[in-house]
Amino acid sequence: MEQSDVIILGAGAAGLFCAGQAGQRGVRVALLEKAEAPGKKILISGGGRCNFTNLGAGPANYLSANPHFAKSALARYTPADFIALVDRYGIAWHEKTLGQLFCDGSAKQIVAMLLEECPPEFVTLTCGVDVAKVVRGEDGTFTVNAADGRAWQAPALVIATGGPSIPKMGASDFAYRLARQFGLKVVEPRPALVPLTLGGEEALFRELSGVAAPVRARAGRAEFAEAALFTHKGLSGPAILQVSSYWRHGEPVGITFLPEAATDWLIEAKRDRPRTHLRTLLRERLPDRLADALADRLGLDRELGNLGDRDLRAAQAKLADWRFAPNGTEGYAKAEVTAGGIATAELSSRTMEASKVPGLYAIGEAVDVTGWLGGYNFQWAWASGHACAEALGARTA
Repeated sequence: MEQSDVIILGAGAAGLFCAGQAGQRGVRVALLEKAEAPGKKILISGGGRCNFTNLGAGPANYLSANPHFAKSALARYTPADFIALVDRYGIAWHEKTLGQLFCDGSAKQIVAMLLEECPPEFVTLTCGVDVAKVVRGEDGTFTVNAADGRAWQAPALVIATGGPSIPKMGASDFAYRLARQFGLKVVEPRPALVPLTLGGEEALFRELSGVAAPVRARAGRAEFAEAALFTHKGLSGPAILQVSSYWRHGEPVGITFLPEAATDWLIEAKRDRPRTHLRTLLRERLPDRLADALADRLGLDRELGNLGDRDLRAAQAKLADWRFAPNGTEGYAKAEVTAGGIATAELSSRTMEASKVPGLYAIGEAVDVTGWLGGYNFQWAWASGHACAEALGARTA
């Protein structure tokens, strides 16, 4: 039985960072990871370059049943704090777009940095641990038993095993099962930042597979102006991934195909170029295949001068709010993150500790805090991990 001050389950972004921060505060950490190596999701993130934070990360960029929960942790560990850490290690980075920061080199640099941040005299990383059972004794001590007979014991336990998105990387619902074991509520998890699928007549848009265009996409009250991509299954691309986190089954997704177009642009085009066909006009502003598909569906492929203003305004309105009715998503296999998770109502926003189970903490994606696409989820991993590490340091001081 190995003894420590805290057992952290999961050596992903949140678990690794928390372990390092806690270790630097003199906390003896047993960091347990199911995979054969730490940080596997970090390594594939951002196309292998790790979109490690976002300059604009703030509470408004996160979904949660309690939109205020993330404020405390995010305020106490900011993107500037993590950038300073990256700079200290001499890791070159760049802003790609919309505040998204990526390594110039490889995501391996971020994993190496996080491991280097773990003082070896305080943090012991053990990979290949298949947890069979977790129990809490009457004295509040947690015991973690592995399937191979190994065991760890500590007065504190941190759940940092993430959600079930990307199961091929070993992801599972372990965090939720463990939380429920200790009586914590779980907000129903669902795939987020995930492509949407189309069926029925809308499946005809599959002929556009591979075509992308800048759009404004809407679902619920959320709206994002980025690129959308047609796939052989439906819709993807940054704009669609963003709204997928807000989309609910049975609801439509609205797309504005020409977000920069003036309100009456077709009426003006009719006045200025009456002999131009609608298809030609759309081809000037959109990829040819998309322009043709939209022209066919509008059914107005004639010279603009031969079309009435009412028809043109109807076409403008349709292009400004083209409604799709997704029949689902591509699921956890293609979801970048999981929405929902361990209910924030069960946790302290300052320490990430469960109010009903002293010594039990939850951080990162395991918690019902889900960021937008673009480095926000990593920032939550760093911020929640830091908040937890501060609490662990105070507890063992």
